[in-house]
Amino acid sequence: MARVIVSCIKTASDMDINTIRAIERPRRPADVTHWRPGLAWLSGGTWLFSEPQPNLDTLLDLRAFDWPSLAVTADGLEIAATARIRELDRFVPPPEWVAGPLLSLCCRALLMSFKVANEASVGGNICMSLPAGAMISLTVALEGTYTLWPRDGKERTLPALGFVTGNHANVLAPGELLRSIHLPASALARNFAFRRSSLVHQGRSATLVVGTSRRGTDLLLTITAATPRPLQLRFDHMPDAATLRRAIDAAVEQDGFFDDVNGAPAYRRHLTYHFAEEIRAELAALESRA
Repeated sequence: MARVIVSCIKTASDMDINTIRAIERPRRPADVTHWRPGLAWLSGGTWLFSEPQPNLDTLLDLRAFDWPSLAVTADGLEIAATARIRELDRFVPPPEWVAGPLLSLCCRALLMSFKVANEASVGGNICMSLPAGAMISLTVALEGTYTLWPRDGKERTLPALGFVTGNHANVLAPGELLRSIHLPASALARNFAFRRSSLVHQGRSATLVVGTSRRGTDLLLTITAATPRPLQLRFDHMPDAATLRRAIDAAVEQDGFFDDVNGAPAYRRHLTYHFAEEIRAELAALESRA
């Protein structure tokens, strides 16, 4: 396992993480024989390098694993956790994947410069588990599953919907890795509608709502950014406006909308209702044109 000692004071200062003493490049997870406080996996590093990390002394660079970024299969799209967001943004999906444009829409929903987009990883955005994490929005809306590599034992998979548990919180155990994301072809073949708002132009998302449907006959509505964790409403038949609003009320408690500088709960609640109804009407109209 390659090991790089961080000895340049200027470099450490520029990264704002002058507690880091080494960057290690394991070739496989088994090369990390034990996990201890002070270690952290490094993917894009755009958040790690953005502020001091006083509890860390060693970074484990995932790029050495050399995972293929994107792979199209008969079952759908496999995305390595280390895939750069710019790679996903530039990916051209097969024409039968009607929801393919959603990939780029969610990549561009993130508040980042082009330089950050070239380095930030899909898995890093997911594992940060912020309400406005648009890679979370994307993978939940498209019914994705995550493959996790625990420190001990066999790999495990779980629905994307169950990964984030709250603001900046998820189900990962210490040292556990998000290996990959699978988006099924069945979800990618669905029609979709996308709505997003932010308080300022190109600001962090305050509300991001995605709906998918089979030609307007059903509805899968995913609410993110407005709530601490993703919420999803599934209807076997396209609901009317009143039914949809009642379902949102039942899914989101009165104090369940997120509150921060990017939007007050009342603002997020209003937009969630508004966007949900716009999405419902847009997708419902597909059935009449079928």
